[in-house]
Amino acid sequence: MNDQKPTYDVLVIGSGLGGLVSAVILAKEGKRVCVIEKNNQFGGNLQIFSRDKKIFDTGVHYIGGLSRGQNLSRYFSYLGIFQDLSLEIMPEVFDKIYFEQTNTIYPIAQGYDAFVRHLSVFFPEEIATLEQYVEDLKATCAAFPLYNLEDSEGYGKQIMRQGVKEYFQQLTSNSVLQGVLAGTNFLYAGIGDKTPFYIHALTVNSYLQSAYRCRKGGGQIAKLLIRELRKHGGEAFKRQEVTALEMENGRIKSIVTSQGHRFYADLFISNIDPKAFLAMMGKEHFRPSYFNRIQGLEVTTSAFSLHVVLRPEKMKYIAYNLYGHRDFTTVWTAADYGMKDWPAMFMVSMTEDSRHPGFADTVTILTYMHFDEVEPWERTRNTVVLGQDRGPSYEAFKRTKGQILLNDVSRVIPDLNDAIKDTYISTPLSYRDYIGMHKGNLYGHVKDIEDPLKTFIAPKTKVDNLFFTGHATSMHGILGVTIGAVTTCSEILGRSYLLEKIRKETDVTV
Repeated sequence: MNDQKPTYDVLVIGSGLGGLVSAVILAKEGKRVCVIEKNNQFGGNLQIFSRDKKIFDTGVHYIGGLSRGQNLSRYFSYLGIFQDLSLEIMPEVFDKIYFEQTNTIYPIAQGYDAFVRHLSVFFPEEIATLEQYVEDLKATCAAFPLYNLEDSEGYGKQIMRQGVKEYFQQLTSNSVLQGVLAGTNFLYAGIGDKTPFYIHALTVNSYLQSAYRCRKGGGQIAKLLIRELRKHGGEAFKRQEVTALEMENGRIKSIVTSQGHRFYADLFISNIDPKAFLAMMGKEHFRPSYFNRIQGLEVTTSAFSLHVVLRPEKMKYIAYNLYGHRDFTTVWTAADYGMKDWPAMFMVSMTEDSRHPGFADTVTILTYMHFDEVEPWERTRNTVVLGQDRGPSYEAFKRTKGQILLNDVSRVIPDLNDAIKDTYISTPLSYRDYIGMHKGNLYGHVKDIEDPLKTFIAPKTKVDNLFFTGHATSMHGILGVTIGAVTTCSEILGRSYLLEKIRKETDVTV
């Protein structure tokens, strides 16, 4: 590392998936690329952590679209990482939706035909409805060209304004089926009266195509991308938090990090929260209307995670994910819960014990949590790089909330309590400190059917050498963020050129 000028063609700030994908794409094109990361681990939401010698994922619990020829497998093949990923196909029924109100569990299967077949057992009068739903998913996804590696104009304005709850009410009058089909909306923090249907479609469809787990955790994706970056001559540095940006003639000239290093580049890609980046850069470098719009955007809520280490051979492994809801209507309000209603839902995901097949090794339980609930400790920071004790009141808060959540889940999985060895907890503060998103939000800014353009953040900014990438500026999730990075790089390389290269390479390799 040195301070010689110029050093890089492109400097990527933040090593989340969007930043790493952008870095690899540009390095493959011969650009001199550098990624800098503030934390001790690359990857953002791809990060993993270890407790009791067990590996837990921060955000990657399963991935869709990875079967041969499907969209994410093609993107990952182009990036050079697909063939080395350690993946495990999930069972045909990969998700189940539980409703406490009726004590009923409904299956969600991968493969369109299997999806319809399994749910038609519960809804024999709604087979045509289920088939129509599948066709609507396909049509909506087809309206977004990059979803299928296509180069065309894409969606019209009307697709942005169809609400998810409105769609399901028009699809069927069966409120139970509506709730089942919306039962995995923790994947996008859907709010019935705000969230567009296309968010649901783009998120859910890839899992219905195929659903996989990462055998070694999502962190392997980051490691493989770093490997590819370095293979193509790029560099990456950890523990380098940006503390200042230096401007010259309306362009970013360089950045300065907490370690006192100065990085020069011709182009800069920010993979950190747009609110934080704009504030650090300074309001004077942007139009007031743009700056104020970004700072005023509502963000999706955050999460509370209970990570459970199990005693050996004490609980049978459940290979599917379980989503729990109180009733068929609360699926629409879970992300906007009232304090007395917490937890408004839960998601359970397990790993299998490799030494004792058929038994569970770890359990991760996720639910929504508003940042307001941890505001008393807002001024604290706690990471591997910057450790700070939040105090006994915070630990008591976590224990209390963890037990409440565990009690809810134990009503559905009664063997869980007796199998627990240890528990570890993450709150919105953990997500904020390690991932860097404003208030630890899960999926970026809230998309609103009433004003769809308000939340749009273009990858190219009015500062002509600054670009954005990541889930705050595009779609969230592994697939959404990957496509968003392609969009960012298209602004630099040219969209038609880049897509043609991806198609040609993956037509051969998939």
